[in-house]
Amino acid sequence: MRLDDRKWKIFNAIIKTYLETGEPVGSRTISKYADLNLSSATIRNEMADLEEMGLIIQPHTSAGRIPSDAGYRLYVDQLMQEKDQEAKEMTELLIQKQDRMEAMLKSVVQVLAKDTNYATMISAPVYHRTKLKFIQLSILSEDQLLAVVVSEANIVKNKILNMDHGLDQEMVLKLNILLNTSLNGMAIEEINLGLIARLKEQAGIHSEVISKVLDTVAESIQNDEELEIYTSGATNIFKYPELSDSGKASELIRAFEGKQELAQFISETSENNDENTGIQVYIGNESPIQTMKDCSVVTAVYDLGSGVRGTIGIVGPKRMDYQKAMDSLKSLKSQLDAMFDDAQGNDVR
Repeated sequence: MRLDDRKWKIFNAIIKTYLETGEPVGSRTISKYADLNLSSATIRNEMADLEEMGLIIQPHTSAGRIPSDAGYRLYVDQLMQEKDQEAKEMTELLIQKQDRMEAMLKSVVQVLAKDTNYATMISAPVYHRTKLKFIQLSILSEDQLLAVVVSEANIVKNKILNMDHGLDQEMVLKLNILLNTSLNGMAIEEINLGLIARLKEQAGIHSEVISKVLDTVAESIQNDEELEIYTSGATNIFKYPELSDSGKASELIRAFEGKQELAQFISETSENNDENTGIQVYIGNESPIQTMKDCSVVTAVYDLGSGVRGTIGIVGPKRMDYQKAMDSLKSLKSQLDAMFDDAQGNDVR
């Protein structure tokens, strides 16, 4: 069933108003919508057409209109189509950004190694304290739901939820409204036990859906994926006699090639300096990584906004040129911001 633009706007206003108030909706209420600019008489005529089409009904004489089952079906189908398309576009955009970002970071770390003559590393951006943007539940089968969770930084998490009993479209719509009204714009730390209890109570026999969706939200907001790290200049270590000992050098190079210790280093130092996005210097035993006890490590956190952060690092001897290392990292921090903005602009265009 297709509606022209005016009928759709009026129908959509009736649906949304009824969902909010639970009361039959009259033409005078609809006429107050700023984007309609229609008289009550015109709205009444359009409502009569919608009623004839079976999309709205009049529960009793002289009352406003409420959605019919067919009206709910049209609204839900349209809503699901819009959200599915939005999630698909966000996923495609994210993939494009990741490809661009990977090429950018590889170039940055290579230039940094060449300019400093030290070993260098850079982590891909991860998302800290990200807030929830929206949740979309869709029916896949009688006992399965698809949960699409989109965070503030447009990170999309899809998860299939296995259910003990099925849900109809009307209940899924109500759960979508309940979840988005209660959770949108919230960080994971703000979703407390009291809120969870209220959501489960409102969901009634479908409280299991709330638990499973909240698990998906936590997975989406709290990035548990393996930290991606790009390195360059590992062989620069051999330029410094105090590090060129075969045992020390091989351990450092192995750490750079394996990247697990680098990921551990970045994770530990990020936790200790969560609010600090400036320059950090770790000398010798100050490093949490055993293989770097004979080195100095200079790091900086680049912040791309919306909770998106990564770490740039330089590893060299304790007698490194600290001033040059710090200046290089400061310069890169500002360059990364500009490069990321350009990448976003290209995606939009």
